Amino acid sequence: MFLEERILVPVPADDAQERLLAHLRGDHDLQVASAGAFTDGRRVLMRAGTAGLTKQVQVRVLDPYERPDATIIPLRWVATGPAGGLFPQLDANIELSSVDRHQTQLALVGSYRPPFGEVGASLDRLLLNQAARATFRSMLRRLRALPDSEGPAAQALREVLVLTINGAIGPATADYVHRGIEHARAQGAQLLVLQMDTPGGLDTSMRAIIKDILAAPMPVAAFVAPGGARAASAGTYILYASHVAAMAPATNLGAATPVAIGGGSGGGASGGGKNGEGKDGGDGKAGKGSGKAGELSSDAMTRKQVHDAAAYIRGLAQMRGRNVDWAERAVREAVSLSSAEALELKVIDLIAADVPQLLQRLNGRKFSIAGTEHVLDTAGAVATAFEPDWRTRFLSVITDPSIAYILVLLGLYAILFEFYNPGMVLPGVVGAICVLVALYAFQMLPVNYAGLALILLGIGFMVGEAFFPAYGSLGIGGVIAFVVGSVILIDTEIPGYGIPFALIAGFAAASAAFLMLLIGVALKARRRPVVSGREELIGSAGEVLEDFEREGWARVHSETWRVRAAMPLKAGQRVRIAAMDGLVLDVVPEPGQGGP
Repeated sequence: MFLEERILVPVPADDAQERLLAHLRGDHDLQVASAGAFTDGRRVLMRAGTAGLTKQVQVRVLDPYERPDATIIPLRWVATGPAGGLFPQLDANIELSSVDRHQTQLALVGSYRPPFGEVGASLDRLLLNQAARATFRSMLRRLRALPDSEGPAAQALREVLVLTINGAIGPATADYVHRGIEHARAQGAQLLVLQMDTPGGLDTSMRAIIKDILAAPMPVAAFVAPGGARAASAGTYILYASHVAAMAPATNLGAATPVAIGGGSGGGASGGGKNGEGKDGGDGKAGKGSGKAGELSSDAMTRKQVHDAAAYIRGLAQMRGRNVDWAERAVREAVSLSSAEALELKVIDLIAADVPQLLQRLNGRKFSIAGTEHVLDTAGAVATAFEPDWRTRFLSVITDPSIAYILVLLGLYAILFEFYNPGMVLPGVVGAICVLVALYAFQMLPVNYAGLALILLGIGFMVGEAFFPAYGSLGIGGVIAFVVGSVILIDTEIPGYGIPFALIAGFAAASAAFLMLLIGVALKARRRPVVSGREELIGSAGEVLEDFEREGWARVHSETWRVRAAMPLKAGQRVRIAAMDGLVLDVVPEPGQGGP
């Protein structure tokens, strides 16, 4: 299994390599660091319910070598002692590469082999992978700390965890931040940095993130970076909720007016949009009857959302001692600020070019959290990036409205295909999984269920066209319902949470093409002559098999039928079917084959 962890060290590359090699060649420092890393991995297993694993480790440092882009130090360490075979052997390269004149990237890149074959692979997925990753992260912190006189234990407490939010804030983002804060708590990190570049997002996800920040046992620094980034809408609320609010040069925040979702019938979502001031978007003329009542109802809902959002951000500003008046203006008037203006108005605490500079400027600051005073010691702190795990990535993919839309349509079409072809199994299985995953995503998104119902109705009409002689009326109505439902399915102005019209048009065109194919086949079949049944038999020619006066036998389409005629007929005479009475055919002689 492949593993990779990276951190930045505020030391030039040559100095970092010299100091690190000096300590790696000292058995004591290397053994202490490696044993401590294995112990951290063991704690992960013990939390999962596995105890009694080894605390002993043997380590080997192989000869370093140079690559064009980095210095490589091969490292191998193996668990020994009781139950040592249960812990995987780890082979890794310590990679040092220069970032700039003042920073070096220190990476631990390697792999391990799960024990016990297939059984070990299953155990790996459940437990060992977590332990190995914890070991790698812990080893990397200790490698960074080896050159310092305070020792690995003291340096481990100086870790800073960095989480990165890029794009719209949704359920996956909230899950990622929650897991990041829990990880920082478990690692005893002194500070968590939340680096943001977001246009806004869902209200429920934003509030979940803020709740986690307020309950965090360590200070949280919200940092709008890099240059050109923004913390619009939901990002502004998160910035106000954090213990430290910082921005990079050439960044901005604001436009925090809530945008209605679900056609104005549900809660709000934080995001800049057209309804920035909570006013009606019409021309100001009064409507009549139910139209006016609906307008007043919508306007009242907008005012409620704006007042609620203003009170929320005002409370956050008061708690953190930041500019309350501007916070309320950001909600009610959708105003924005640059980083320099935000610092001048005391909306943020400081400006920093990057994370290392942010840590330098935060060094020595004091925070009181849950009655405990925290003094930041970030001058030489290790900044460790916390990457989203597979669960967060999966959640991020399926909660993309376009992906959820594709999943539900593919699932429905696959299930219909299974109904058309019973016994194929695979389409039904795939369809059921796609539909269930899509429904799971929809329950976390601002879905207008009227839109979903219209999509289902449209598909039902298009399917009905294949079974009922509606000559296109069901199919055309189905396409219209499908398109309208797709357009209003995700009814929000929040950036990143709409379904592209190109995607809707593509699926609608595919469905319409399928419908036209069905109609074309039906019309072609209608123009064909009848080739079976009663209708086909009328007018067919036959041959009399025996002489008779009223009733006898004749051959029609290689079949022997009882026939009846108004005149005598002779064997071999050609006749044509005029009518059918039960299983008796009424025949007349063909022209030129009249009776005797």
